[in-house]
Amino acid sequence: MNDSPSRRSFLQTVGAGAAALGLPGAALAQSRKKPIQGFEETPTEADPSRGWKPVSDRKIRVGIVGYGVCRFGAAFGFQDHPNVEVVAVSDLFPDRCAGLAKACRCEKTYPSLEELVKDDTIEAVFCATDAPSHARHCIEVLKHGKHAACAVPAVFGSLDEAEELFEVVKSTDRKYMMFETSYYHEDLHAMRQIYNAGGFGKLIYSEGEYYHDSVEQIDSYKGWRIGLPPQWYPTHSNAYYVGVTGGSFTEVSCMGIPSLKELFQPQNNRYKNPFGTEIALFRTNEGGMARMGVSWDTPGDGGERGRIRGEKGSFNGRYEGREDKLPPTRRPPLPPNVKPGGHGGSHGQLMNEFVNAILEDRKPLVDITQALSMTVAGIVAHQSALNDGELMKIPQYRI
Repeated sequence: MNDSPSRRSFLQTVGAGAAALGLPGAALAQSRKKPIQGFEETPTEADPSRGWKPVSDRKIRVGIVGYGVCRFGAAFGFQDHPNVEVVAVSDLFPDRCAGLAKACRCEKTYPSLEELVKDDTIEAVFCATDAPSHARHCIEVLKHGKHAACAVPAVFGSLDEAEELFEVVKSTDRKYMMFETSYYHEDLHAMRQIYNAGGFGKLIYSEGEYYHDSVEQIDSYKGWRIGLPPQWYPTHSNAYYVGVTGGSFTEVSCMGIPSLKELFQPQNNRYKNPFGTEIALFRTNEGGMARMGVSWDTPGDGGERGRIRGEKGSFNGRYEGREDKLPPTRRPPLPPNVKPGGHGGSHGQLMNEFVNAILEDRKPLVDITQALSMTVAGIVAHQSALNDGELMKIPQYRI
């Protein structure tokens, strides 16, 4: 459809006028203009590349799979990293595959991940596919001898799948990383640096929240988001403990709140899920506690956030505690041309961490143990909610 500047100007003028008059269509028009939560333009530091130094002159040959409604395949900036060459892309839908190839400035395409991983020239694959396929796709990538990264969560509602993925990662020297965006939020990154420097001591209490008002369900492959149990998508909130300490949750009691939305009635979704909100109380491996909430039912201010309280200090927007000398808390500098991106400027950071972990042959920040610690805790939490808050043990993953 032709969308000329004059037409856009006309629509913008009509929209503004309708909003000023309080017409019913104004709110709907405004909501459609809003980006998907997490993809908003967020302020970042003026020069995110200040102080950047290359760790290698080698280029990693990367394949990228997935270009759905969130267009995650191109959102993390692999195509702009000086140590990366995007050599192949794939999506099951030909038009999306072509769009991903264009966005990544890549000529080679494959009709599926299963075909792409057979390409022996590819060293690493980023799986930006539907959540139910993350574990299966990463296992396929790793079994073909390639490094694997994926969007969240690591697994989808299955403890057996978590165990299978864990065993495959343990059996290979390839890198695995889950791109949990909260890890590189400005506040959580600062918390992690201060925690590692001893500024908090043992954490007594942590809180994490992921609130996402799903007035209109975000489109998804085979409708996987429709009726989704909140604690099956828990990593944005659980990162406010696991991503700070590198630790885990050992047991959980979770309460679920029935949703008024039609899609969250058990008879109307594939998961038989009745809950639009689930609030979990966890015991941590340090012996502390954490309250982690996920909700699809709370309109208004949304997003991912958290706060922590330790024996020696607390953080709720800023550090307050007994330590006077704090470590640097600035996020790592990004290569020139790599943008911080969405979700609080975390996209470029996650991609850069994965690339550097391969170049430096080291463990990525969000490795398999932390990915599963965040994800599996939510799976067990949902089961607890279905059992009216029963206290349940959570599997532990250590390499």
